Order: sequence, then C-alpha cells, then structure tokens
Amino acid sequence: MSAARARSIDELIDSALMSRLDRLDVVSRKIFAGKLQGERRSKRRGRSVEFADFRPYVHGDDLRFVDWNIYGRLDRLFLKMFLEEEDLSLLVVIDATASMASGEPEKFAFAQRLAMALGYVGLVNRNRVTLASFGGAGEGTQVRGGSGVRRLANLRGRRRTREMGQWLLDTEPAGGGDFAEAMKTIALARQGRGVMVLLSDLLFREGYERGLNYAAGRGFDVFALQVLSPQETDPAAHGIVGDLRLVDVEDGGETEITATPAVLERYRSRLEAFVSGLREFCVRRNIMHVPLDTTQAVDAVILETLRRRGLVR
Repeated sequence: MSAARARSIDELIDSALMSRLDRLDVVSRKIFAGKLQGERRSKRRGRSVEFADFRPYVHGDDLRFVDWNIYGRLDRLFLKMFLEEEDLSLLVVIDATASMASGEPEKFAFAQRLAMALGYVGLVNRNRVTLASFGGAGEGTQVRGGSGVRRLANLRGRRRTREMGQWLLDTEPAGGGDFAEAMKTIALARQGRGVMVLLSDLLFREGYERGLNYAAGRGFDVFALQVLSPQETDPAAHGIVGDLRLVDVEDGGETEITATPAVLERYRSRLEAFVSGLREFCVRRNIMHVPLDTTQAVDAVILETLRRRGLVR
C-alpha cells in the first residue's frame, strides 16, 4: 500500500484490482425491500422470479398463480408465492476531517482507495451507490446545511466508475467536523434501505456514540471500518519518543508531553480500551466494527477481511 495519495483514477483502482472485484457483490446481513426492481431478494412476496411458498386461495386472488397440479390432486386451490428481486443501496461515508490526513501510510489515502473499491463492487452489480464525506472540501459538490456533508448520490452501473473516482479525488481532508450532525444529515437523506460503510478513525473529541446511533437508527446495515495508522497503534515502534509538542490539526490545540516507555504503554492501554469500548458499543447496536491498519493492502481487506465479516461475497 502506497503512502502517497492517489492523483488519478487509475491510481485509485487499477485494472488488475477491478478484475478481481468483478467476481464480488455487496451483501446485507438483513434483507431489505427497496424501491426499484433490481438485484436483491426482499421478504416481500410478489410475482417475480423465485418460488417461495404456497398459501390457500382466498376470494379475489389472481387465478393465474393457482397451482392447478395441486388442485388436480387435492381438489383444493393453492396459490404460488414468489420472492421479488429488489435493489440494494450502498452508501459509502468517508471521514474527510484533517486528522485523516495523517499517518504513514496516510489514513485518508487508504480510505479513498477502499471507498473506490467498494463503490466499484456496487456499481458493477448495478446497486444504487451513494458516496458522502464530512469535513474537508471538494469541488462540484453540495454542502448540506451546516454539517459539512458532501454527497454524490444514486450512481448505478459500471459507466459511473470514473465519475465516482473523480469525486473521491476532488475530496480533500481539511478542518474539523461535527460527527453527530454529519451522520444525522446523511442518515436522514437516505433513499431506501441498504448497507452503510463508514470509513473513519472514529477519534472524535465529542465521541462517536451519537453519530453511530443516527446511522443505526435509520434502518441501515452498518459497517464501521475504523482506519488507524501504525503510528497510532504502536508509536514506540515508529520512533515517537522524547519531548514532543502535540498539535491538534483540527482545532489547533497544543499539548507538550515526554514520551517515555511508561507513557507510551499507558497510551497503548487507553487506545486498546477505547477500541474495545467501541466494539462493544457496535455489537449492542448490530453494527459491524472492523479495525483496519493502513499498512494493509486494499485487495486483501476486501477479498479476505470484509468477505469474512459478511460485507462482500
């Protein structure tokens, strides 16, 4: 995985990765009823392609769906029922606050590539794909209210790949952002139900709880992919020692510390406790929490990690 941020769509996703992703599809741990005739089976029984069950005929039912073979054997009328094929929407939310522009490899560069790959899987399977970012800046996108949310909505089909890639390239991490307000705006703007994939370090001064509650409370099947750099997970192994002045890139706040082995060990313990608490919070709300390290290869994340976690198959 390169530390450099992509400068072209081909750097975001190359043809070799595309060919490997062509065999995959996004799946939901839930079965949703969408708004359009599409690619997903819903629980709603209708008149589509796959047989589901029989039920007794009642007055007013369509006689075209009577099973006459059963009538011939039992002298009773039964109706065939089918599972309809419905669409699934994929919403990929990328954290574009300034803190994501840190780490080696950089967290935002990693999230960009992963968002591109997941979006591509959705497009080639003709799912309805929407990208959203919060914080940051981007050309040709609309800021929603005061939340700093930008969206590229309702893409469908492989031909929208370059449009999606250019939107990601135009999104730049900058400033801070109100995570709860951003997630509220994104959740309320949903069209239909489907899968939400959040790409973020989830290290917000105000906490992650309200924001994730908004996502989980609007009917999404939520995957929270927590992106951390190796310098954050193990600072001692990356030469972060001695007297340091830490500057918050989002609000400018400064703190001076002496990074001794004891201090770094306390930091590691607190980070582990934070991640453990986040995981437990997600489990209680049926959110799939997936910790990721920016040194991981994007193809391995999708083909191995996310396949095991049930996001793709």
